[in-house]
Amino acid sequence: MGNLHMGHMDEMKNKPEENENGVEQEAKAEDEQVESILSPEEAEMELAAEAAKGGFSNPVEFLSAELDRLEGEKQELKDNFMRAHADMENLRRRTQRDVADAREYSIAGFAREMLSVADNLTRALDAIPEEAKSGGDKSVETLIEGVELTQRTMLQALEKYNVKKISPINDKFDPNMHQAMFEIPNTEVPNNTVLQVVQDGFAIGNRCLRPAMVGVSKGGPKVAAVVDEPTEDTDGEK
Repeated sequence: MGNLHMGHMDEMKNKPEENENGVEQEAKAEDEQVESILSPEEAEMELAAEAAKGGFSNPVEFLSAELDRLEGEKQELKDNFMRAHADMENLRRRTQRDVADAREYSIAGFAREMLSVADNLTRALDAIPEEAKSGGDKSVETLIEGVELTQRTMLQALEKYNVKKISPINDKFDPNMHQAMFEIPNTEVPNNTVLQVVQDGFAIGNRCLRPAMVGVSKGGPKVAAVVDEPTEDTDGEK
């Protein structure tokens, strides 16, 4: 017990010494901080020294040059920020467009395969003799109705996914949407007018899924280029 009591007393004696050391260190740190603050005269002398080191005749020119430098850095940072912002905006728009295109045209391959099935249904209907179609046979009539219904249902399903038929009768020939199979001499209609459709084409959105196979006119007048007429101003002068 005696030893424990003596140890406790020694510890109590050491604590004031530790507190005094801590206070002394804090006071020393405060003194150093106060000493680091320059007086106006010292600050002016240091500024003059910096100006002379940079080759300036007086501190005003040095501060003006520093201000110009900081303004230039600020403008450069602003330009970089605006450029990065524009790049991100372009990336966002391009991503949105790519996502929209992927959503709209992702079924292009599947739709093209379904068109082949629709073509086979058309060939099946064309293969039925006219005598059988008009012969009054109920089984043949039921078969024809079933095939036609299947074909219509398939095309309606494709239309829900923005796949539409191209039937360009009397339209101007468009090489992006039509495929010319033959020419038809006709002087009564403008040249390159679609007069016959051998096989309907299909488009998905604004893209051609399958061009329409057509016959175009030949020998007619060429389509004149559209020329914009000058408009009159408020004074009535052309």
